[in-house]
Amino acid sequence: MSQLTIAQRLTIGFGLVLGLLAAITVTALLHLNSSATHMQSMMEVPLTKERLVSDWYANVNAGVRRTGAIARSADPSLVEFFADDVKAASKTSGTLQKQIEELLASDREREVFKGLSEARKTFIRVRDDIAELKKAGQSDAALAKLDKEFRPAAEAYLAGMLSLQALQRESIDQLAAELRAENEAGTRLLAALGMLAGLVGAAAAWAIARSITVPLARAVTAAKLVAEGDLTQRLTARGRDEVAQLLSALGHMRDRLAAVVGHVRSGAEGVAHASREIAQGNQDLSQRTEQQAAHLQQTASTMEQLGSTTRSTADHASQASDLARNACDVAARGGAVVDRVVQTMQSIHGSSQQIGEITGVIDGLSFQTNILALNAAVEAARAGEHGRGFAVVAGEVRSLAQRSAQAAREIRQLITASVSTVAEGAALVNEAGTTMREVVSSIQSVSQIVGEISVASREQSGGVGQIGHTITEMDHVTQQNAALVEEAAAAASSLETQSRDLVAAVAVFRLEGSSAQPALAG
Repeated sequence: MSQLTIAQRLTIGFGLVLGLLAAITVTALLHLNSSATHMQSMMEVPLTKERLVSDWYANVNAGVRRTGAIARSADPSLVEFFADDVKAASKTSGTLQKQIEELLASDREREVFKGLSEARKTFIRVRDDIAELKKAGQSDAALAKLDKEFRPAAEAYLAGMLSLQALQRESIDQLAAELRAENEAGTRLLAALGMLAGLVGAAAAWAIARSITVPLARAVTAAKLVAEGDLTQRLTARGRDEVAQLLSALGHMRDRLAAVVGHVRSGAEGVAHASREIAQGNQDLSQRTEQQAAHLQQTASTMEQLGSTTRSTADHASQASDLARNACDVAARGGAVVDRVVQTMQSIHGSSQQIGEITGVIDGLSFQTNILALNAAVEAARAGEHGRGFAVVAGEVRSLAQRSAQAAREIRQLITASVSTVAEGAALVNEAGTTMREVVSSIQSVSQIVGEISVASREQSGGVGQIGHTITEMDHVTQQNAALVEEAAAAASSLETQSRDLVAAVAVFRLEGSSAQPALAG
């Protein structure tokens, strides 16, 4: 049982009880169904046939009395008076006969019904004969026929009905007996199953309760011993159920608690010893902290002097940076002037080239004029005396064209020399501009470097000031640490007292070394 969990035990126990209850329910339903089937069989066939036969018997018995009254009566009109009743009774008997014939189930019933059918035919024939005799006024013959033939036929007819009715009642009694026997057997079976379910439920409840309560009682005892400080008991768990797991957990808790108490006890003693050493070390630390505070004060004074020197250096670097920026501005302006000179020289060079082109045009005009003068002289010579004046003019024009060509050649030579000189000057000015731009770039680099030196000097001055401030703060912190060390010494002394109290408190627990008691099994 202990190898099963509580849930499995409860499941098995309730499963058995529920299984038996399900068996009881199924058995009861089967018996109820069977009883209902027998009851339905009894109601549908035998009881229906018995009622039909009873109705048929009552209808025929009334017809017998009616025929007897007609035969004994002196009034012949009764035949016509009861004619409709006779027809209705015959029709009802025929209908009942057909209904009963359809419900016949055994050979005995069919045999009795066959004789009943023959008796009915005889009964109807004699009844009709009496009615005919009565209509004919033969009352004595009708009365004699009533006594000799009708009465025996009616008695046989009614006796057959009673026999058939007796068969149905016998069948009903048999079905009722079977139903009673089946009900009694079902009642006994249900009672037995109920008793079995009660016994199984009680046994399962007792076994499950005992398998739970006994280990729980051991667990409670173990927990009380631990609460009282007795850690000498060992807990062993058997099985795999929840209570066994609880006992195992309690055993593990007891082992862990014993280990913790042992460690706490040894730790408390170690803390007491360590606190004494801490107090002594704090005193030494206090003395060293005071010496460190004195050294930090001297260092702070030195850092203040270094900070003053660094600030002076930063100021000088700032002045140098300003001068470098001024020189950079002057060089930049010089470079701009040189750029404008270069542009002017380039403009002069372009103008010289245009003058050279104009001189070429003048030279061409002189050449064309000289040719025209030659042509004019030739034409004047041809004209003779009439062209003499025109020849003089052509000679003057030719002389002017030659002097213009000579002047144009001289101007071209001067322009060529001037263009060459301007080109050399433009090259020198370009070279001077390039040199000036390099000077400006170098001065800008120097200005940038000096500016960076100035910024670095200011940052260094700020850093030195911050270091001085930090050292001053360290001085204050060191002094505060000295005070804290004194407080730590006092706290260590208090810790020593508390550790002694802790050792005394842990001494309440009894471990295995102090006393041995039998282990608790679960």
